[in-house]
Amino acid sequence: MKKQFLAVCAAATLALTGCATIISGSTQAITIKSVPEAAKLSITNKSGEKIHTGETPATVTLKRGAGFFQPERYEVTLEKDGYQTKTVTVSGTLNGWYIGNLVFGGPLGILIIDPLTGAMYSLTPSEVTTGLSPAEVKAGVNSKGQAQMLTVMLVQDVPAADMQRAKLIGNM
Repeated sequence: MKKQFLAVCAAATLALTGCATIISGSTQAITIKSVPEAAKLSITNKSGEKIHTGETPATVTLKRGAGFFQPERYEVTLEKDGYQTKTVTVSGTLNGWYIGNLVFGGPLGILIIDPLTGAMYSLTPSEVTTGLSPAEVKAGVNSKGQAQMLTVMLVQDVPAADMQRAKLIGNM
């Protein structure tokens, strides 16, 4: 009798849950980094509501869905004095665990639970790492009529890949 009760409870649990809801949940942590760091960060959802403000680097927890069978979409805007503003889109795509409902969650998981919780979606990219471009500077013109420009940056603001290519041109 006890084994039958446990079997019924296990079957009911599987029948009343969605695979993606169990494995992934309805929210997702997104890491946001910028070069240079300490950029102002604001996140707006697809309804136009500003849902987070802060400074990079940051990790924020965002909802995967925006409603029944509606993936969420976010605009991540990074701003810093002396640099151009940059906006990156983070959007919901189909979560692979949602397909697990064919085996475990059944019709309730496919048609109700995962779509209702938003767990049927994964947010991509899961990490936003972006370099901010210096604000537009007017270029000078040399004697040949070619544009010339000089950008001055602190060493800690230079991306690591560029630092690896850098060469020391004199002793200080």
